[in-house]
Amino acid sequence: MINARQEAFKIITKVFSKNIFSDQLLDKAVKKLNKTDDDDRRLLYLLTRGVIKMRDNLEYIAVQFTNEKAFAATNLKIKIILYLAFYQLVYCDHIPEYAAVNESVQLAKKNFGNKIGNFVNAVLRAYLRSDRKIVYPAESVERISRQYSFPKDLIEIWLEYWGEKQTEKLCVYFDRNPGLHVRVNSIATKRKKLLEYLLRRNITCHADKYSENFLISDNISETLRNIAFSEGYYTIQDTSAGLVVELMNPQPNEAILDLFAAPGGKATYISELMNNTGEVVAVDKFPNKVKKIKKAIERLQLTNIKLITEDAFNYGPIAPAYDKVLLDVPCSGWGVFQKKPELRWQQAQDIPQLIKLQERALKIGSAFVKEGGFLIYATCTLNKEENEKQIDKFLGKNPNFKKISEHEKISPELIKNGFLQTFPFEHNIDGAFAAKLQKIK
Repeated sequence: MINARQEAFKIITKVFSKNIFSDQLLDKAVKKLNKTDDDDRRLLYLLTRGVIKMRDNLEYIAVQFTNEKAFAATNLKIKIILYLAFYQLVYCDHIPEYAAVNESVQLAKKNFGNKIGNFVNAVLRAYLRSDRKIVYPAESVERISRQYSFPKDLIEIWLEYWGEKQTEKLCVYFDRNPGLHVRVNSIATKRKKLLEYLLRRNITCHADKYSENFLISDNISETLRNIAFSEGYYTIQDTSAGLVVELMNPQPNEAILDLFAAPGGKATYISELMNNTGEVVAVDKFPNKVKKIKKAIERLQLTNIKLITEDAFNYGPIAPAYDKVLLDVPCSGWGVFQKKPELRWQQAQDIPQLIKLQERALKIGSAFVKEGGFLIYATCTLNKEENEKQIDKFLGKNPNFKKISEHEKISPELIKNGFLQTFPFEHNIDGAFAAKLQKIK
């Protein structure tokens, strides 16, 4: 029998040692678990993603009950066992303390022997004997970074952008476990009918505030396993991503180009809003991702999407042939830290290089827009350098494009300075940015 804690330990070790994402590793591990055991599946996801998110906070707590210098030199795998233990003790009220301690000690003994098992036991017992009040540094950057588990350089930027109160609210939001956003396939059904159907099957969900085609569910595994999902009545997509498509406002029989199509949620939503008319050309350079988009297209029974496996920067011939072009560009991902826990630790990525890539994307994408047509630039980040400043720079160089600031399809709450901007803790969805630009004479 596969043990959820052991699997979580193995996945977290790979993520931290190889700087990779956990999604595929979790998918593989879940297949090994007993398919009828939802508790094990939930525990695996909870521990894996929770520990990845809260790594620096868990390290800070562990240091309080060990020797700081010795702990700094401790093997990463042993640290991860302690991270797992402290995550259960601090953040998982539904797990009894004795179970968290005993299972963690057994995990240590199984992987490293009795000596390490006894060490883990001693550290955890010391925590349980204490008053369990962790004192964080007084200085804002250090405190927020440690308490909410984010890199200091990121917290410094956020404090400069939004101040201490909003930065702290943002961190609290990102550290919460996400709900599941469900996009109704409007070709197949209506939101009211789907909501009634899911509630009859004891799948708790509610209508999303900002889009008439979205629901939010707390019953993640039940929602994903329901036959209505496999038959294409709905798909999984955060509302913020759907709003980018609603900002685009696809119309029947249009020609639309999506140059960075993976994972395909926006392309399929465009297709649905066009009611399977016209043509959506979806381009992505990764064959495995294109295969996943193809499966989604088949499941949702969409017929107007043309898939092309090609690097967006090489796609051609370039001609102003499209009514609308979507550039959902690679970005730093600051808006999706709740759902992608590893991203907060991958901030060593080269932001200036990303900004150059986005500039290239705007230059190439704009050349495909016909006169009177629209260019939609979108990111899932809150970084102003990749968002407002990127668009201001593009418009300064391209007088044949103008910004469209009025958006009747989008709630005024989500429009700031003429841009679609969702802010996670205010709107309870992922952070996203989108600009709608029109090509003029």
